[in-house]
Amino acid sequence: MERIEKFIDNLPSMDLMRSEKMTLVQLIIPVESAHRAISYLGELGLLQFRDLNSEKSPFQRTFVNQVKRCGEMSRKLRFFKDQISKAGLLSSVHPVVEPDLELEELEIQLAEHEHELIEMNANSEKLRQTYNELLEFKLVLQKACGFLLPSSNLAGAEERELSENVFSNDDYVETSSLLEQEMRPSDQSGLRFMSGIICKSKALRFERMLFRATRGNMLVNQAPADEEIMDPLTGEMVEKTVFVVHFSGEQARTKILKICEAFGAKCYPVPDDISKQRQITREVSSHLSDLETTLDTGIRHRNKALTSIGYHLTQWMSMVRREKAVYDTLNMLNFDVTKKCLVGEGWCPIFAKAQMQEALQRATFDSNSQVGIIFHVMDAVESPPTYFRTNHFTNAYQEIVDAYGVARYQEANPAVYTVITFPFLFAVMFGDWGHGICLLLGALVLIARESRLSTQKLGSFMEMLFGGRYVLLLMSLFSIYCGLIYNEFFSVPFHIFGGSAYKCRDATCSDAQTAGLIKFRDPYPFGVDPKWRGSRSELPFLNSLKMKMSILLGVTQMNLGIILSYFNARFFRSSLDIRYQFVPQMIFLNSLFGYLSLLIIIKWCTGSQADLYHVMIYMFLSPTNDLGDNELFWGQRALQIVLLLLALVAVPWMLFPKPFILKKLHSERFQGRTYGLLGTSEFDLDLEPDSARQHHEEFNFSEVFVHQMIHSIEFVLGAVSNTASYLRLWALSLAHSELSTVFYEKVLLLAWGYDSFIIRLIGLAVFAFATAFILLMMETLSAFLHALRLHWVEFQNKFYHGDGYKFKPFSFALITDEDD
Repeated sequence: MERIEKFIDNLPSMDLMRSEKMTLVQLIIPVESAHRAISYLGELGLLQFRDLNSEKSPFQRTFVNQVKRCGEMSRKLRFFKDQISKAGLLSSVHPVVEPDLELEELEIQLAEHEHELIEMNANSEKLRQTYNELLEFKLVLQKACGFLLPSSNLAGAEERELSENVFSNDDYVETSSLLEQEMRPSDQSGLRFMSGIICKSKALRFERMLFRATRGNMLVNQAPADEEIMDPLTGEMVEKTVFVVHFSGEQARTKILKICEAFGAKCYPVPDDISKQRQITREVSSHLSDLETTLDTGIRHRNKALTSIGYHLTQWMSMVRREKAVYDTLNMLNFDVTKKCLVGEGWCPIFAKAQMQEALQRATFDSNSQVGIIFHVMDAVESPPTYFRTNHFTNAYQEIVDAYGVARYQEANPAVYTVITFPFLFAVMFGDWGHGICLLLGALVLIARESRLSTQKLGSFMEMLFGGRYVLLLMSLFSIYCGLIYNEFFSVPFHIFGGSAYKCRDATCSDAQTAGLIKFRDPYPFGVDPKWRGSRSELPFLNSLKMKMSILLGVTQMNLGIILSYFNARFFRSSLDIRYQFVPQMIFLNSLFGYLSLLIIIKWCTGSQADLYHVMIYMFLSPTNDLGDNELFWGQRALQIVLLLLALVAVPWMLFPKPFILKKLHSERFQGRTYGLLGTSEFDLDLEPDSARQHHEEFNFSEVFVHQMIHSIEFVLGAVSNTASYLRLWALSLAHSELSTVFYEKVLLLAWGYDSFIIRLIGLAVFAFATAFILLMMETLSAFLHALRLHWVEFQNKFYHGDGYKFKPFSFALITDEDD
């Protein structure tokens, strides 16, 4: 046993097996070099600061004003970004790199640009509003005149209006504020009219309301406007309708005005005199022409200003984000008693200590500080954060494990084994080398475009797919491997590795697939013999094969989980967990389901017809009875009795000793007998990681006993349910194979039986659609989720606590746009 332990101790350590060793460090930074030191540490990205001002609100912290200034600058930059987007301009892909700006200089620049843009927007909005009013007035004049002029004079008036494109100043009669003049009231008792314009969508309701308000004592004429008008609020083009309402009486006029106001209709005065109408039309057209020129000039000037901002926008946003992150981090530091130094604490990996000290020395030198930054290691009582160094390949697998729970500090990492077991169990359910090739092509496309896609903003689904590109790669490769074992290419078998071992009973028979086959040569060298496809015994044979294979894979993976619990207990020096948890769990699981796996292998090797259901059931009901034809080897009955007794003994072995030993150790420690254990303040945490205690004085025997009882019952019941859960490998593999067969035989072959090219094309399209969306998307997702469940529940619950917290260093590389 000692030799085995020495061999294990001498094994080289795996980077991903245990999280990085962490240390708690303290920094004492002079005020004059604090900003530069934090900036350099942010560029390094290997220190997680502790908040030493957690009792203070954000408004009570030292650098709250600087954070507010950065927040205000972020608001201005978002305003610029929105304005550039609304103008249809694009930020520069290759921004201009300016020399380093000070925060105060950037703040002044941003304030000037914002003031300029707000002023331009206000002027543009006023001009646009005036332009819209003049355009509406022009449209009202054009349409209302047609309703007011007699039909005999209308054609002549329009000809005169169209012919007067150019006019001299002598013809211009000065009329002050004709746009604002109200229509002169005619005789109070006579017929009057009111003209205006309204949105086309409101015209019908507007007319109905007028009719009800005046009790039908009015006449409405409507005509669609020839031009769409821009809504100043939304910037969209809106269709309008010109209306003329004829009415009588002052009371009706008041009602109509109120209704117009309620519906957002604008009323414009149209004079009775034709010459005055022409004069106002010329005046409005002239104003419109001038305003168009002014608006175009303003838009060009505004776009030029936005373009110049766009060249620097990316750099400015990055700079403000970094500055805000620096001041947020400085707010986590404390002033010392002299108010001349800032004190900070944080976690860092041990391998990064030299890099951090070098960065702090550079910060002292660059800030011309007379006092250096003090960096020293502290003792920690709390558990450190968990940090795994991953790459592009292993990161996705680590994320799968972390989604269940972040590993406890220095706990065995399931991701090491998940890299292989996860895609393999997926492939057991998905096995088809035709479908595997399709997945492989998709994975290779994502990997080939990795550099380009990594810089783009992807949708949620595409981002998830791109993040798991290497998971998809291994899933596809294992699917091809399992598909070759199942001998399925879109459910069609091929003679890839030689001829079949079976032939027809009779050389003349034509129904060999149904009448039965005979074996005439050595077995097919790799995978399932293609002759099984379509035979009478195909389904029973494949069911038996895949069901037994699922049990073997499940028992193997559960044993791996229990073995990893041994390495955890050994690493944390918890001999109690090895003796009273690992050993009885291994005995219980393998006495029952390890024995079942052994029977499966023996049955495969010997070709026995023994009924394993009968063997396992009567192992519990009648262990002493003769096995008869179900006996697979000599001494099987005696072995079954021994294994059953071991399984029964293993249950109290798991349940009782550990709580009582913990109670004894606790009482001895406080009576002064175990002096060697008094020196460590983390005895409970390190030696008994599963105990319910955190401190000596909080030891509660009943709580520890209940916890151990729950854990034992969970394992005993879970050994049965988890083994049964692995049968999903068989069920999903069978479902995938049968679905593929149905689509191939009932869609593609059925369509190919017709001579019509159109029917064949339709059949091929339906088969391709079903393969892509059902087999390659839905079945892939289903197998992925089932493989995920097998790892999270059946595998990881044997050894993985997952109650740690992730290492989140202060790093500029981790700052995203959402942090604004």
